[in-house]
Order: sequence, then C-alpha cells, then structure tokens
Amino acid sequence: MFDWDLLRTTSSVHVLMQLAQERGMSPEACLEGTRLVPDAVRDSDAEVTARQEVRIVRNLLARFGAEPGLGVEAGNRYHLSLYGPWGLALLSSRTVREVIEVSLRYVDLAFVFGRLTFEEGPAESRLVFDDSEIPEDVRAFLTERVITGIQSIGRERFAAGVPATRLSFRHRAPTDTTRYRNVFGVEPEFDAAVNELAFDSAYLDIALPQANEWARGTCEQLCRDLLTARRARTGVAAAVRDLLVRNPGQIPDQIAVAAALFMSPRTLSRRLREEGTSFRNLLDEVRQMMSEELLSHTDMTTEQVAARLGYAEAASFIRAFRRWQGCPPQEFRARTPLVGTR
Repeated sequence: MFDWDLLRTTSSVHVLMQLAQERGMSPEACLEGTRLVPDAVRDSDAEVTARQEVRIVRNLLARFGAEPGLGVEAGNRYHLSLYGPWGLALLSSRTVREVIEVSLRYVDLAFVFGRLTFEEGPAESRLVFDDSEIPEDVRAFLTERVITGIQSIGRERFAAGVPATRLSFRHRAPTDTTRYRNVFGVEPEFDAAVNELAFDSAYLDIALPQANEWARGTCEQLCRDLLTARRARTGVAAAVRDLLVRNPGQIPDQIAVAAALFMSPRTLSRRLREEGTSFRNLLDEVRQMMSEELLSHTDMTTEQVAARLGYAEAASFIRAFRRWQGCPPQEFRARTPLVGTR
C-alpha cells in the first residue's frame, strides 16, 4: 500500500509549477487546495506529502490535460540534481545494474507513485511500473512521468543513454505520439497489459564514468537515514510498529495487535486508514527493516531470517526482499560486511 502522507522534498513541485507557469498558470492556481503557498514551497528545507503533490497534478491536468504526452514532458525535466542523496548514489554507481539496484532500494526518495520492479532476461531486461494504486484521473500522467524520468536518468549516467527496445503503457493512446518517439526513440504501445520500458541486457554491466565506491556507500547511508526519518510514525501506526518489533522471537498478527491495543481488528484497520497506512504496510516496513538488520548483524541463513520474519517459506521472503532492495538476500549480505555476529 502506497503511503500518501510520506514526506518528500519540493523539487518535484518546482518542476510542476514551472510546467504550469510556461502555460500561463499562476503558482497560486497550481497550488490551490494544497494549503501550500509559493514562498514556502521555494524554501529548500520545505517538504510536501505525496497527497499534496497529487493535488497539484490534478490542478495542472484540469487546465492542460488534453496536451499529448504532458507526463513525458514533465518526466524529461527530472534530472539527478533534483534527487539529493538518492541522485548522488546513482551518479557514483559503477554499472547500469548497480544504478537500477540502488534506485529501487531507495525508490521512496524519488518522486514515484506506485511500484517499480526490475526483471532481468538473457537478452532483454525490463523495468515494470505498477500503477494500480494511483488514482485513475492522474494515472497516465504519473506513469509517463516515472517511465520518462528513468530514461532521463539513463541519459545522464550513460552518455548516449540506454536505448529502449520496447515501451508500453496501460492507458489509451494520445492523439499525437511525437513526444514519446523523440524521447524514447521507439513507437510506444498503448492499452497494453503492463507499463514497461525494455532494453538490451548487454547494457547492464557496462562500466559507467564517475563511479566511486566510497561516495556511493556514503550516499546510500544518507538515503537510509533520510528514509528512516520520513517514515517515522505517530499515533496508532507508531503503537502498531512498536508491537511488531517488541518480541524478538515472533511477529504478532493483526488480531493480536488489535487485542493488545484494546480495539477490534476492524477498528484498527479504520484508524490506520485514517492515518494513511495499513497493517499490511506497517508489517512490510518492519520486515524490511528487520531483514536488513538480521542479514547485516547476524549469521542467520536466509531460511532462518524468513522464519524469524513470519514467512511460511523462504521463497516468499526472497521475493519480498527483491522488491525492497532490488537484489536477493545473499547478494545484499555479500555487499554488506557482517557486523558483530551473534
């Protein structure tokens, strides 16, 4: 479940406001309904929620939604310099494969709505974007923005970019696809089963300029710290997280957590929904955090870690870990020196 109240920098809002102003829309009109004012948004330390950014997108689309490929135009303006530590970590990565792994590991620091996954094949690999949780009225724009942003980052990290072999979107075709062809170099498929950007797998292990192992490690730590701060929970969500991590030998289920908080499971679900999250989302956060700790600080096997986190089988844990980190548990452990085994 996507956290619509997750805080993010205002860099993305700046791009949207610039796009609007170029088309004659005032900053105040662009921010209408967000409780944000232009001066506050321009503050480099300011933060906005994903929910507020969606409102800005709605305001933009209400005026200019008929423009073909507007999401592509927006995504083409998202450069590495906008992303802070996340962008620096990508900039110092050694290969395209590492860029993808790092980007997926800390994707919540990017301006992504929905779920981005990577599938590697022997000849062709693909980045797949699940937009099912995005509200329908902004889905096409935000999907195009994400996919185009990936292409934009690729061009910045790799002089000629990574040429797309295929491109598909789940939404309907616009009246004009010129913008798409100019950016991606291929004619996209619309009304497709999935949103995906496919490319030749041979590009995955090509060495990239500006690679710096120390810089990448430092920036990844900054990403971890930033995510931890932004995911800090309050209210009922905080109480649930405390209960999920309290017993080092067992993770309780929703019924047990609700009982411990003296409420019914239905009431617990409602209270968490009001706070913009769910039990499943909190459980996923806790499992991700604990899996990193167990793999980094113990010599437990993958099967033991899976059991500790409440998975019935290791395969389910491995799939979840790939979604969190962009790599399997053993690869993560190989890159992370074991600290203080016990």
